[in-house]
Amino acid sequence: MSFELKKMGDFKSLLILFFLGLFAASSQIDSLSSKQKDTTQQVAKSRNTTEREVKEITIANYKRISFDRDTTIIDTSLTIQKEYKYNYLRKDDFELMPFSNIGQPYNSLGVNFETSHFYPIIGARGRHFGYFETEDVSYYNVATPLTELFFKTTLEQGQLLDALLTFNTSERLNFSIAYIGFRSLGKFRFDQTESSRFRATFNYRTKNNRYWIRGHYAAQDLDGEENGGLLNKEEQFESGDPEFLDRGRVDLVFEDARNSAVGKRYFLDHQFNLVRPRKDSLKTRSTLISIGHQFNYETRFYQFNQNSANAVFGEGVFESPIDDKASLRTTFNQVSANFSNNTLGRLSGSLNLYQYDYSFRSLLITPEQTIPNQLEGEELAVGGDYWNRIGKLTVKGKVRFNLSGDLTGSLIDATGSYALNDKNRIDVGVYSSSRLPNFNFLLYQSDYENFNWFNLDSDGNMFEKEQIQSLSFGFDSKWLGHISAKYTRLSNYAYFGLDEAAISEAEAALDGGDSIDDTLNAFVRPFQETNTINYLKVKYNKEFKWRKWALNNTVMYQEVSQDAAVFNVPQLVTRNTLYFSSDIFDKAMFLQTGVTLKYFSAYNMNAYHPLLSEFYVQNREELGAFPLIDVFINARVRQTRIYFKAEHLNTVWSQEFNYYSAPNYPFRDFVIRFGLVWNFFS
Repeated sequence: MSFELKKMGDFKSLLILFFLGLFAASSQIDSLSSKQKDTTQQVAKSRNTTEREVKEITIANYKRISFDRDTTIIDTSLTIQKEYKYNYLRKDDFELMPFSNIGQPYNSLGVNFETSHFYPIIGARGRHFGYFETEDVSYYNVATPLTELFFKTTLEQGQLLDALLTFNTSERLNFSIAYIGFRSLGKFRFDQTESSRFRATFNYRTKNNRYWIRGHYAAQDLDGEENGGLLNKEEQFESGDPEFLDRGRVDLVFEDARNSAVGKRYFLDHQFNLVRPRKDSLKTRSTLISIGHQFNYETRFYQFNQNSANAVFGEGVFESPIDDKASLRTTFNQVSANFSNNTLGRLSGSLNLYQYDYSFRSLLITPEQTIPNQLEGEELAVGGDYWNRIGKLTVKGKVRFNLSGDLTGSLIDATGSYALNDKNRIDVGVYSSSRLPNFNFLLYQSDYENFNWFNLDSDGNMFEKEQIQSLSFGFDSKWLGHISAKYTRLSNYAYFGLDEAAISEAEAALDGGDSIDDTLNAFVRPFQETNTINYLKVKYNKEFKWRKWALNNTVMYQEVSQDAAVFNVPQLVTRNTLYFSSDIFDKAMFLQTGVTLKYFSAYNMNAYHPLLSEFYVQNREELGAFPLIDVFINARVRQTRIYFKAEHLNTVWSQEFNYYSAPNYPFRDFVIRFGLVWNFFS
């Protein structure tokens, strides 16, 4: 493991002290004027600087740049959308259902199959929530050093701290350093989670704009204990017995297991313009011809450890204690030729080479088959990207097609946006992809006998490439709200599910009074549905305002058509927030307070498998149809946003203990949490 998080306390303390010292020094410099809502800053004058040389800097000079080179302004406002994003993931989790502790997996209430990943990933998706992929890392361009501090309390012992420092050494060269230190003990026993995520970026362009380069380094370790869920949910949870309202008394399935996802990545992207661009080419989009190169090297592993074998995963064990480890090493190189013109837009053609090595420690030979310890190879693909804005119409698309290799086939992703006027916009999108499922569907090895498979051999275990086609439509109106609809067609859908044939055989071997429900995790396998699945998702959002009051509503309707129940989502998900906003204390503070209700209809919620860190399909138990009520009080003072929330407040008076995040995994009880987001403009 690349980080020993238990020894990170001193480092975190030093890091906090460093930033506090930096903040104290920064606070002596004129900050962005609160009266102008962070729109203007005066750079402090040196003794030899004349009045005419003083440069005015606006908030527009502080920019965040995405992987796709979309630029946004650093936003220090306080809105309801900021409230929705103030969480562990730092994004709106409307379509997710979190587990009881912070940093644990999220069950899916809605699914988006459109992915930018052209190749399979390692899997273990339950442990990768919060993992920064290449596309998640941001770059910056700032007029003066910018610091952002994100802090939020967790459950019991621990904290969540996300600290960012970015600065330009010149107008054309920027650096950033960011670190997330996180730990949460949790309310249940053996529920601790922790993570350490470090990112460092740079981006540079020459004075004549002929050469651009950017890159980042990321080192991440996401770790957590796994207790297997409740051992006796009826008596110790659902009954509401006061003795077990202290969740530390509740019995869990096991107490000696943990898993982790660890990764390191080196990324480089640079471009050279063959034709010298005009000085204002970024604004006029003059004709440009350039060549580019992108490099990405990443090592990643997923590991599950358990001190002693547990029958919940089956009786057969090769070795104990359990130590399962899957490793993936990838290298990606892409060369591209780019053309940009004011009339024709931006067009890029690329050729990329992807090398992968997915491996386990040893070869496994069973009476049924030989399971290799490695999948390795090379994938060669060509691609094209296009972007253009023609009047009110904006089009964007990319195409990838595999020339050699077995992992992928093709990818098409195209979107169009048309502005009817300043208040109404229409969006359409088309997506199609063909690729093999993630690596843990294809090959997996474990010290538990039940969790060893190889699905790429020629003896009837060959997994086919998943085929995904989707068509989306959106209408965004200032008066009518935003509505989006997406239709997705799935073929060869890969999923983890229960081996019903093996379960029937095991039940037949049991005595009449015995049940196999407590050992369902032992029968989880990867499957592929050959029949077509049709999935419709419609989402609507509208906010109604009256004076200082507002009601923000988001409703999602889903419908699935399938021959076998292998893809389950709730039919209805809704979130409604009633809140009040106002300036107080002679406009020295902006206050926002309200209540949020979230609800989703009952459905066969996916179960969680701690050994695989994956969710699997189960059709034995319906969960859901319970409210989640949160009350919040947020405030903004200059560039500081302060958050205070009472989460799941309805459990204070409710007598029904039926709130689950997954079968056997209850959601958290009532808890009060607070924190802040603090920006410093030096």
